[in-house]
Amino acid sequence: MVQPALITRVLPGSIAEELGFEAGDRLLSINGEQPRDLIDYRFFCADEFLELEVLDAAGKLHQVELEKDCDTDLGLEFETALFDGLIQCNNHCPFCFIDQQPPGKRETLYLKDDDYRLSFLYGSYLTLTNLSEREWNRIERLRLSPLFVSVHATEPEIRRRLLKNDRAGQILDQLRWFQARQLQIHAQVVVCPGINDGEHLRRTLQDLAQFYCAEDPDEGNGLEASDLKNGYSDNDYSDAGYSDGDYSDSDYSDSDYASNLATVLSTAIVPVGLTRFRPDLDELSPVSPADAQRTIDLVQSIQAEFQGRFGSRFAWLADEWFLIAGRELPAAASYEDYPQLENGVGSIRAFLDQFQAAAARLPAAVSPARQFTWVVGNVVEKAFEPLQARLNKVEGLQVTLRGIASHYWGQSLTVTGLLTGEDLIRNLSDQPLGDALLLPSVMLKHGESRFLDDLTVADVSLQLKVPIRIAQGIDGLLDACLRD
Repeated sequence: MVQPALITRVLPGSIAEELGFEAGDRLLSINGEQPRDLIDYRFFCADEFLELEVLDAAGKLHQVELEKDCDTDLGLEFETALFDGLIQCNNHCPFCFIDQQPPGKRETLYLKDDDYRLSFLYGSYLTLTNLSEREWNRIERLRLSPLFVSVHATEPEIRRRLLKNDRAGQILDQLRWFQARQLQIHAQVVVCPGINDGEHLRRTLQDLAQFYCAEDPDEGNGLEASDLKNGYSDNDYSDAGYSDGDYSDSDYSDSDYASNLATVLSTAIVPVGLTRFRPDLDELSPVSPADAQRTIDLVQSIQAEFQGRFGSRFAWLADEWFLIAGRELPAAASYEDYPQLENGVGSIRAFLDQFQAAAARLPAAVSPARQFTWVVGNVVEKAFEPLQARLNKVEGLQVTLRGIASHYWGQSLTVTGLLTGEDLIRNLSDQPLGDALLLPSVMLKHGESRFLDDLTVADVSLQLKVPIRIAQGIDGLLDACLRD
């Protein structure tokens, strides 16, 4: 059910501020249309003349008329991007991280996002298994492209096995639907050893490559995600909804949309992540160093083939493969324009290279002298040792790098973003930590000081008896090291 859009912020100097909008007001309609989500809001607000229906915090209804330049933003931010609730997942993937969490945590940790709107707006991955005909039509009508799709396998029986959903076998038909309409996706494959790796992975990449070409898409093909991000504060989703329905297999074979534009723009290959809380299923096993070695060799050979055919590698391995295998990360040039950076593909290489550039502004010395403990997931510890060494060249600065695993999740190899407050307390208690603990911001819920286990930064600081400095990116790391 569509709910009135709760306004949480009115931007200073905006049209909305001039009109007297306040946080706590609720937007009911725009030109007689009730927006379902941030996409509708931005689409309806593109008109020059607007009639708004608004319910203020006191419950009084207002009719607001205004005239503005086309596409000028009103300056409103909302509690959520989705006014009719989150479209949740109808699959039962045995590797789903949501199902691999302990009970009793905050409710939003258990919401299974499979919503094409969040995929378009923020790059989250969806499976396409739960879209009704109405939603397929809306994707086409509003040109919502690119989307980010979890493919995992193109062989129908294997994808059905992985998603535990009979509809999952339609993926190639769905890609043809995108192709016929000149709509585009980025793909990902979560590799589960013994199920969709090896020759099955080769088949998947070869199938996806049939939907790729090296030409750039036309400009102005539809709404841009960057145009729609304004006005959304990244809070938890509430009143999550779910719309079911069959995939609309409308006739696309004779479509006027057909072209040679790329449909699948890139593919990320990600190792499965398992925790001790996962359901008791024997079919899954963690990625071993030997698995990682084999997968790297396979994918790099396929990349070489694609490079010759397309002038692009098209498919990239997530950084974790190289860290698990104990291999050097590829050079920056091999990631081309980093199309899957937010999916952990090349993010460590980019961080290392950006750090080297930023390190040029490090001073020769700091005063007073200070000592810090910098905590990261143990899977990246070796890769970050050169950064530690460079920081310690600053006279008066001593940084101890600590790579730890997550007992909380039951993992022997852990990425930084999965470390919890409990892990920090368990690994660092009764140890000399210096003047402060340096923690990357990826450990925390966006916009909050809360770890995945619901402990807060204050909780951990109190337990470890040490101040904590949160470092967001390279600038944040350097600032945390240098400020008094």
